[in-house]
Amino acid sequence: MKLANKVVIVSGGSQGIGAAVARLYAQQGAQVAVVSSSDLAKAQAVVDEIVAAGGLARGYACDVRNTTQVAKLYADVTQDLGPVDILLNAAGVFYPTPAGATPEADFDRMVDINLKGSWHMICGAVPAMKARRSGKIICIASVAASYGVAPFSIYCATKAAVVQMVRTLALELAPHGVQINAIAPGNTASPMNQALRSDPSRVAAIAAVTPSGRAFSDVADIAAIALFLASDDSRAMHGSCLLADEGISCGTVAH
Repeated sequence: MKLANKVVIVSGGSQGIGAAVARLYAQQGAQVAVVSSSDLAKAQAVVDEIVAAGGLARGYACDVRNTTQVAKLYADVTQDLGPVDILLNAAGVFYPTPAGATPEADFDRMVDINLKGSWHMICGAVPAMKARRSGKIICIASVAASYGVAPFSIYCATKAAVVQMVRTLALELAPHGVQINAIAPGNTASPMNQALRSDPSRVAAIAAVTPSGRAFSDVADIAAIALFLASDDSRAMHGSCLLADEGISCGTVAH
């Protein structure tokens, strides 16, 4: 029980990596606030799984782009569960943004959710964590922060920004007893890339250039790293970004 009695917020907790993290954190004794962007029923579905397995969780809806909603989320979670010990930022979107053919609204939505949304959630957590001189913040970045993927340039840019934001915020937060770190998954099986995974030829192509041969990691693999960063085992880590990409960013596999 590495997270016994800890209060955790997981944004993007209704599916994919976020849901896997929420389930694992609850298994390890945490009280988990599972947050979906707008559909409370999606968060509640994950909560029901956690409760059925003997864990503690509550569902919430919050648009991380909206600072008023973020402030209300923190107030509600603190009232319902107690002060927040751990924040896991998993809310994000992924879609192509080809140059010269991407509407400004699509650009804005990705930046607002992937980057500003992470910032808003961090800003919501920091004051109370600093006051208590304790807290852990974990952001889900991507191998795309350092490994270009066309035509997803804006996604790559937002994830690179998240990594640098985490590194710089560590300078601010470490002196106050607050840890902030990131995880950079590679291709990971989630609803976000369901269309890609449904194309056998594309899956085979990805596997062919992936050193491990696994085209997609499992969400549980990323959740295990998130547990490490949330636990006391990672107490020496500040501003780190743990890469979990099946080796794809190492280079090309010769055949």
